[in-house]
Amino acid sequence: MKMPSFSGSRHSKPRTPQRRLKMLNKPLERWHPGIRKLLNWAVTVGSVLFCLLMLPTRFLGMELLGIGPNWLLIWVVAWSVKRSVWEGMLAGIVLGLLQDAMTSPDPTHAITLGFVGFLTALLQKQRFMEEDFISIALIVFVMAVVAETIFGLQLTLMSYAEGGQSLRQVSSIWAYYQRVALASAILNSLWAPVIYYPLNLWWQKMKLLEQG
Repeated sequence: MKMPSFSGSRHSKPRTPQRRLKMLNKPLERWHPGIRKLLNWAVTVGSVLFCLLMLPTRFLGMELLGIGPNWLLIWVVAWSVKRSVWEGMLAGIVLGLLQDAMTSPDPTHAITLGFVGFLTALLQKQRFMEEDFISIALIVFVMAVVAETIFGLQLTLMSYAEGGQSLRQVSSIWAYYQRVALASAILNSLWAPVIYYPLNLWWQKMKLLEQG
């Protein structure tokens, strides 16, 4: 007596892993617009989380005078280059609040990064600078100086509000922040392409797909 064959039932089972691989192998142009939008947001939020995790990290060659790159500042510049003033400022405020949650809210980073996003978007809106690696590095350099200056100004105002300081103490604070601003500007401008280049390529591709 022959046993019934079950080979046909094996072939009838759905191959869900293979179907998922086929979907992932499809070009982004064939993906559903809603899925592409979710993927775009996932990449954007993931890059922010990556920058947050990189803030306290110090690898070899990533430190100058005890200062590391401000990855969130670089991200805000990369985001604000092709967006409106309000989008740049809002992104800077949100990322500044996230940085406050990791460090200290006094003084806040929301003001510094919000101003960086506002000013970067304003510069690009007025077409004062072209968009290339040299221009982005220069923008990051200037914005790092601006951010450290605003941060030092907040510290000075807080010190006066808490009981006042002598002129000598204020001058020592600003002498220290001049060195910090220069070191931060150099490091951020050197490391700016690490964040700007992949994100800019991704956002450009997503924009072309939306327009197409």
